[in-house]
Amino acid sequence: MPFLFLSPSTQTYNAYATTGNEQYWMNQLADAMEPNLRANAINFTRNNPNGSAAQSIRDSNAGSYDFHLALHSNASPEALAGRMRGIDVYYYPASADGLRMANIIADNLKYIYPLPDRVRALPSTVIGEVRRTKAPSVLVELGYHDNLEDEAWLTQNLDTIAIALVQSLTEYFGTPYLGFEDPREGSVCLDSGVLNLRNLPETDSAILAQIPNGQSITIYGEFDNWYSIGWGDLLGFVRADYICTRSPR
Repeated sequence: MPFLFLSPSTQTYNAYATTGNEQYWMNQLADAMEPNLRANAINFTRNNPNGSAAQSIRDSNAGSYDFHLALHSNASPEALAGRMRGIDVYYYPASADGLRMANIIADNLKYIYPLPDRVRALPSTVIGEVRRTKAPSVLVELGYHDNLEDEAWLTQNLDTIAIALVQSLTEYFGTPYLGFEDPREGSVCLDSGVLNLRNLPETDSAILAQIPNGQSITIYGEFDNWYSIGWGDLLGFVRADYICTRSPR
């Protein structure tokens, strides 16, 4: 069961070209990612939106996360204000996993960004959220927020960008991408025994928990006769045959 530390920017002082700031829009993007992360059984913790980058690093390092993903937007140097465009995906050069994820994210964003040749995976030894995190990490600069065209692309395509990022995470973690739908309520329906909640939609994958008969669960997605579900604080996969469903919320 993958565990992600999701770290949208806390920088309120980076104003966008027309409205809002970096903290606001990166948290809007993280909000758009949440239902998709749940549908794909990716457990996540978000940083404190009113904290600092240093606090985000400390909070990430205090847990056991499989990946640290930082969401940011860029700004041009003063002499070029409003004239630069592009997406930079930063990784720490000594991290093979960071490099792999940076390339996956860059490849997926090229499909949706209007200037694909300006989407790059780049090494960095100075960005704290790629250099100082215990988990493998990437920091994505999703366009230039002082550029009107980049701002419009970002703010008007939050759902599309969120999907590309979650697809990248499932590719990195080696899990199927399930898409997402409105959550549904359900319950475990067995003749006897307990239902295994598994790490992956495979009968031989690790068992995360055993759910008693009759327990209520939330269904987030479906794949090949498996449901991705939430039970308490856990996310994972169960066989759809053993779930009784109710109407969507």
